[in-house]
Amino acid sequence: MDIMTRVRSQWDRLTAAGTGVAGAVVLIVGWHGVSGTPYPAEQLPYLASAGLGGLFLLGISTALWLSADLRDEWRKLDRIEQALRAAEAAGAYEPGQPAVTPAAAAAPAAPAPAERDRTGLVAAPAAEDGR
Repeated sequence: MDIMTRVRSQWDRLTAAGTGVAGAVVLIVGWHGVSGTPYPAEQLPYLASAGLGGLFLLGISTALWLSADLRDEWRKLDRIEQALRAAEAAGAYEPGQPAVTPAAAAAPAAPAPAERDRTGLVAAPAAEDGR
């Protein structure tokens, strides 16, 4: 795949990574500025600019990354819907009916759940000879 095609299709992840790195750099620069002075009056501008700016960039990064993940999920759902529509058009699937595959039809039935007594403990199965 061409690199430009990849960049165009993943622009939000690349932007998220870039803003995440920028946010981390801004926070580190702010920390370095704050650690260089013992006076709170000189630390406040670093906290106000670098601290808030870095957190803002990290928030934007998180939102972009989640947006990219959601877009991927929607693409997967669209592919599933297209496959179901194609199967319906071919007559292999009827809406409202469960889709049964040959493997699912041949699978053994699930065992019955174990019986529990009043205490919540699993009751031992009864012996064949009545003991």
